[in-house]
Amino acid sequence: MTCREGPPHALIGREGVPHGTLDDVFGVYIHVPFCATRCGYCDFNTYTAGELGSAASPASWLEGLKRELDLGVRRIGARPAETVFVGGGTPSLLGADGLTDVLDAVRGSFGLAPGAEVTTESNPESTSPEFFAGIREAGYTRVSLGMQSAARHVLRVLDRVHTPGRPVAAAKEARAAGFEHVNLDIIYGTPGERVEDLQDSLDAVLSAGVDHVSAYSLIVEDGTAMARRVRRGELPMPDEDVLAQYYELIDAKLSAAGLSWYEVSNWAASEDARCRHNLGYWRGGDWWGAGPGAHSHVGGVRWWNVKHPAKYASLLAAGESPEDGREVLTEDDRYLERIMLELRLAEGLPLDALSGEGLRESSAAASDGLLDLRDGRAVLTDRGRLLADAVVRRLAA
Repeated sequence: MTCREGPPHALIGREGVPHGTLDDVFGVYIHVPFCATRCGYCDFNTYTAGELGSAASPASWLEGLKRELDLGVRRIGARPAETVFVGGGTPSLLGADGLTDVLDAVRGSFGLAPGAEVTTESNPESTSPEFFAGIREAGYTRVSLGMQSAARHVLRVLDRVHTPGRPVAAAKEARAAGFEHVNLDIIYGTPGERVEDLQDSLDAVLSAGVDHVSAYSLIVEDGTAMARRVRRGELPMPDEDVLAQYYELIDAKLSAAGLSWYEVSNWAASEDARCRHNLGYWRGGDWWGAGPGAHSHVGGVRWWNVKHPAKYASLLAAGESPEDGREVLTEDDRYLERIMLELRLAEGLPLDALSGEGLRESSAAASDGLLDLRDGRAVLTDRGRLLADAVVRRLAA
């Protein structure tokens, strides 16, 4: 899973970044807004070539990216990135050379910490053995591939264009190129997906030999083509009971294969296989998000960039900030977000992070079989993972 991101003084905001609140661990997120086609369920900030026309291009985007990263260094200093995550969109459309340029831009601005985790998302159809060899040589350490399903009819409903067998082949190519850490994403609960379809998808995932799996229930987002189809009655809304059944199936199958959950939607074969970048989000760390629509969080200040690639590039070319909005998190905001994010982790939430009312609710949730209270932490039970959002609401009330 990924997050979203004149006068230089406007980059963080006129209030600046609070002193003494910068965390030691720092990540950089790069948003690549380009896609070959638009998937019906996707509401990410992405654009096809036909939608952009001549208004923007990968070249203008890259120039804007370099300028934004340089502005970032002028605002918070050259904090070496412990993690870098290139998401989208479809970063693999840039090719190995383009992704090399992206990582070089991070190196030339914030810099990379020794042993940094560097991830790129990739669409299986825009990869090849040569692609993986190229990005491995450039310094990428981790690849995340969008698989979604092994069932052809499920991919059709999602408007995915890759062939069912290509994600597994791509994962094996990445491993052969020297990537120790490879993730496959799946989506479950698509209208028309049967239990046997999900079983086949999980069998395919496990045959790929990956050390990380992300599994997300389908969410019908407002404004998407899928939402319009549901509204017209062409597709049913995902059924909550079916989603719960499928989640339990996924967890059982992956656990039996040696992949343990460490976050509600993520499983890894070892501690080293966990996505350190995403752990930074869930633990409330700092990151700079660069690119159209990217979101950032530094020292309790959150801001986000303009969405359109043409406006993003033109603002930066004029020496202006691409920032479109910002907020300074209050103590109440931080309290809610800490519960919401850390409770999703297998390590759980420290009980001393809770208010008096939160502690009382945690005891009640434990009595209801939703939490385990042990070693000073609140940890979701198997049943609690199915009702995680409701548990968060109880503890944060």
